[in-house]
Formats: sequence, structure tokens, C-alpha cells
Amino acid sequence: MNILICDGLGKDGQNILENNGIDFHIEHFNLDDLIQAIPQYDGMIVRSATKVPKEVIDAGIKLKFIARAGTGIDNIDHKYAKTKGIPTLNTPGANSASAGELAIAHIFALSRFIHQSNISMREGKWLKKSYKGFELDGRILGIVGFGAIGKIVAKKAIALGMKVIVNDIMDIKTDLDIKVVSLDEIYSEADIISLHLPKLEKTLIGNSEIQKMKDGVYLINGARGGLIDEKALLDNLNSGKVGGAGIDVWENEPNFNKELASHPNVSATPHIGAATIQATVRVGIQIAENIVKELKK
Repeated sequence: MNILICDGLGKDGQNILENNGIDFHIEHFNLDDLIQAIPQYDGMIVRSATKVPKEVIDAGIKLKFIARAGTGIDNIDHKYAKTKGIPTLNTPGANSASAGELAIAHIFALSRFIHQSNISMREGKWLKKSYKGFELDGRILGIVGFGAIGKIVAKKAIALGMKVIVNDIMDIKTDLDIKVVSLDEIYSEADIISLHLPKLEKTLIGNSEIQKMKDGVYLINGARGGLIDEKALLDNLNSGKVGGAGIDVWENEPNFNKELASHPNVSATPHIGAATIQATVRVGIQIAENIVKELKK
């Protein structure tokens, strides 16, 4: 058994594979080289950097599984893989705490101008009177997508004194002090809206949705690029309709929208929601254990 690890794997995960007699090779390939390399491997592990389209799956004549060391599997053509009898494995929940905390971090950055003041002070400027922020206590946070990450964001927001309203296509069962509402109610009532749902076939928030929101609304996207129309977001940041945005995921990664990222009212990060020491360890262990279970079936 020989598998390809495309985007790295923590040492704990590697040890689990080795202890179960699974050989592996760690190397990142561009698409053309991956198509050439994959026929010799029995399985593959990717994170977000490597895409696994139909062409790679067809070339993987020995593939017994495709594993995503993370939650979302939209960078894998998992529906096509299923038609080929190749299961797609992932690690739901392993990086939820990290992703949830980053959403809260973006909210803090925007509410207290941390992103702007950090830059201005590095430029030698003392702009104390320019940064009049707002307290989170009493603010309404709208959460779209109430899975593991959404629940973590809600719990932390409630601890900060925020009022939390949520929307999800699934039935919501929780002991948290929240209110379940429609999407339109999220748009019209929330001071801050945070997205925590999988990639959709179409954009969730465009200009028409933004116009339903409060003037000066803050938008947080740590879920998937493309959920918010970036052009519409930029236009509404420029007009002042949107007060600020915290963005960790982008329509085109790593070729992100530089004009949007450099906007003074944007707190921007390069898809680091899962990039913590603890999450890396948990993800590595969980995906390795899932692979071992799959191969023992």
C-alpha cells in the first residue's frame, strides 16, 4: 500500500500510517504532473491546495480512496469519484474550533480597527482619534450555517454578550441561547453576518442581498470563496453600505482579489481558518485513522 500526500501531513498522522504498514510519499504536484504521478498510488491525501478533478480520478487507476485532511471536500470531484467506486474521506470537526475562533478574531479586528491601526503604526503614524470602534455586547450576530463551526462561533459570541440569530437548511437542535430565523431576517436584523456553510452551486450573497441588510453591516466569510460576490462586496464597501468585511476565503485562491484585500475596511487572511497547531495535529490523526479504517473494510 503506497499513498501520495500532496499538501503535507502532521507527524502524528504519519506515525499512524507507518504503524499500520502504509507507505507514503509527500510531494505537491501541479495538475499536469499530478495526472502523470497518480497512477502509481493506491490512495491520496490532500488539503485545500490540491484540486482533484475528473482527470486526476480517471488517471488514478489504483485509487482505493481520496482523503481530504479537512472538512470541506469541494476541491475534490467527489460525486464523480463515487461513480468510480472511490470513497472520499474527510475530517469533520477536527478544525472547527480553529475556524470558529478566526471568525471571532475578524469580528474583533473590524470592531476595534486592529487591522487598520496595525498598518498605520508600522508606518509611524499615531492616529488614535481615527479609530472609534464599537463594543460587541448587545450587537446582533447572524450566523448562516449552524454546523460544528457555526455552533462554536455562537457560543463564543454569546459569551461576549452578543445576541445570536441563526439560519440553516437543517433542523437546528441546541441548548444555546439563539433564535432561528429566515435568511431574510438574518439580512435585515443582523449587525454582523458570519458564514459557516459548504460551497454552494451559486453565490449566496450578491448586491440584492446586501441591499436588504442594515447600513454599515459587517460580513465575515471563513467558509468558502464564492459565497459572497466579491465585486458586489467591493462596490458596497466603497459606498459605505457594508461597514467592513473579514475574509479568509476567496473566489480564486491563491490568486485573490488584491483590490478587495487591500480595502481599508477589510480584515484579510489567506485561508488560515484551520492553521493552528492543535487543528493540524487533530486533522492529521483523524484522517490517518479514517484511512486505516477504510482499508480494513
